[in-house]
Amino acid sequence: MRELRVVGLEPDAKHVVLADPTTGDKFRIPVDDTLRAAARGDLARLGQIQIETTSQLRPREIQARIRGGASVEQVADEAGIPVAKVERFAYPVLLERSRAADMAKKGHPVRPDGPAVETLQEIVTQAFRARGHSLDEAEWDAWRDDEGFWVAQLRWHAGRSTNRAHWRYQPDAHGGTITALDDIAADLVDPDCGRPLRYLTPVYSARDVDDSTEAENAERHAPVALESPAAEEPAPEPVAAEEPAVTVGDEADASRAPQAPAKDKRGKPALPSWDDVLLGVRSNGRV
Repeated sequence: MRELRVVGLEPDAKHVVLADPTTGDKFRIPVDDTLRAAARGDLARLGQIQIETTSQLRPREIQARIRGGASVEQVADEAGIPVAKVERFAYPVLLERSRAADMAKKGHPVRPDGPAVETLQEIVTQAFRARGHSLDEAEWDAWRDDEGFWVAQLRWHAGRSTNRAHWRYQPDAHGGTITALDDIAADLVDPDCGRPLRYLTPVYSARDVDDSTEAENAERHAPVALESPAAEEPAPEPVAAEEPAVTVGDEADASRAPQAPAKDKRGKPALPSWDDVLLGVRSNGRV
């Protein structure tokens, strides 16, 4: 780098004349805000001027993007400037976002019956403990939306998925109120916070369905073993009733009394046999 020395100002005082002490060549540069900031050693003003002249975004626009939730890297890529230059203007805004996130954690979630007594951080801690997560591994953040409200975000990892919950935070004298903006945020502040965030449904392949169908068909067509009936107990032998004693007179009366026709086992009158018909014997035993 060649060194130059200041020779003086031009008559209009709008340019500074410089000269090369070796060759005697002269140069001039305009007297502007960049030269004045460099002469004073004001690095902040000098960096701001550089951004205004080389970037598509002004410092105020950079801070507005950061306040709206953009990261330093995103703004640097959009503006086409180094990250270090964006950090110079983003630092105070990032502090503002961090303070807003801390305030939102102390807010009270709004439920159908009114604001909860517990704070957002207390309720979320209980929900994470019920689901087996650790709140220490989660990240809090906040930014302003297009309507000017602060939006608090909680981001954490569960397995291979990244979960994000968002609430709208409105500060007041009692710590502020919290309103859920998505389903995950509503589940975390729900009184029944023990249930999991996501419900898993078993997925069956075509092979599993075919195997289950074959098992059902095999079970349906399997022979059924019938139990052998219990051996029937032999019927008790009939006990002959004692015949009453018959006197001579009673025997004569009995012989004169008409005798009832004999009946078979089914209670029907017994038919005479073929021999009885040929010999002329009646069914009552008389000829």
